[in-house]
Amino acid sequence: MFVENKYKPILYLDKFKYFVSTIIHCLQIALRRVNGYTIRRCTFEDLHSVIDINLKTLPEHYTEYFFESLLREIPEAFIIAEIDNVVVGYIMCKLEFGFSNFRKLGFVKKGHVVSIALLEEHRGKQIGEALMLEGINGVSSRKGDEIYLEVRTSNIAAISLYQKLGFQIKSILKSYYRDGEDANLMALEIS
Repeated sequence: MFVENKYKPILYLDKFKYFVSTIIHCLQIALRRVNGYTIRRCTFEDLHSVIDINLKTLPEHYTEYFFESLLREIPEAFIIAEIDNVVVGYIMCKLEFGFSNFRKLGFVKKGHVVSIALLEEHRGKQIGEALMLEGINGVSSRKGDEIYLEVRTSNIAAISLYQKLGFQIKSILKSYYRDGEDANLMALEIS
């Protein structure tokens, strides 16, 4: 008697998805190279490394689903830095509609840098700047009018980098972080 295996097509589909994903990962085109590091778009296979970096470097943590949803929403602005095939940093952005940080009237399409992180031993090598530039390019490619972020007022190195890239401090968000620290809301007009 012949018994049909109803799960077999699912197994083949999973293998096919893995195969396609592996090919895409191998064919990833570097957006830029900086001091031996490759800056490229994130893939779903990179997410565990990205989450690990987030847990090691930042007090603000997100669910795996949140990372996945941002990668699906705007992969053009979810960028990683790697060296020797090891992910060492990332930036993830999302798109929003809201009041402009520059104009008095009207809604605009704006990018929000949700998180940017780089393992400590890889800092000071222009990788953060490259991640920011590619995040901005990703938002711009999706017709974003401006991009903004929040940064701890004590993070002088990051604030200096953002100002170098043209970001302006638009306001101070009192007690923005869980530990009570204020944040600078910084924004850049890109259109």
